[in-house]
Amino acid sequence: MPPRGGRGPQTSPRDRANLACHPLTPDRWGDLELLFGPERGAVAGCWCMWFKLSRPQWEARGRAGRKAAFRAEVEAGPPPGILAYAGTEPVGWCAVAPRSAYPAIERSRITRPVDARPAFAITCFYLAPRWRRRGLMRPMIEAALAFAKEQGAVLVEAYPLDPPIGERPSGAFRGIPGPFRDLGFVEVARRSPTRPILRRELA
Repeated sequence: MPPRGGRGPQTSPRDRANLACHPLTPDRWGDLELLFGPERGAVAGCWCMWFKLSRPQWEARGRAGRKAAFRAEVEAGPPPGILAYAGTEPVGWCAVAPRSAYPAIERSRITRPVDARPAFAITCFYLAPRWRRRGLMRPMIEAALAFAKEQGAVLVEAYPLDPPIGERPSGAFRGIPGPFRDLGFVEVARRSPTRPILRRELA
């Protein structure tokens, strides 16, 4: 199947020069709250728990419960992803962790593992509204790859949304294929027309 999904806007030299990414350690929790909104919790009160809970657990915990669960995870370590900063302002989040940390990914008919190889997974992005469509996804993926390698990963997967050309994406928090392909990810499976599984070897 021919690849779809454009590259999207490119990062300006100024944006790239000002962007720095750091693991989400407990001392950076306040920055994550500032980015997500302390009550909003990113998208629909997710607090980056969508791929970690069953749907009944998701509903039962509510926003406050999901926030508490994610904070406990950050406090316990290791970091569940990276924060991107423009200067001192937190502007973006990328979740990256061992695939086994995401039960919903592993049990999904679309994203279940294609083989038994252990892998890290890049599962979602969140950008501050005024920093969207400025090409920050690629440098954040680069930082996520470096972070995963530091954590011992030799293989990284992603599950971006690949809608038909001209169709407005829904669920693009998963990312889009273009920046991943630009960075050497290759498609290894596609069990849904719009949901490829992409992989990048780190050896």
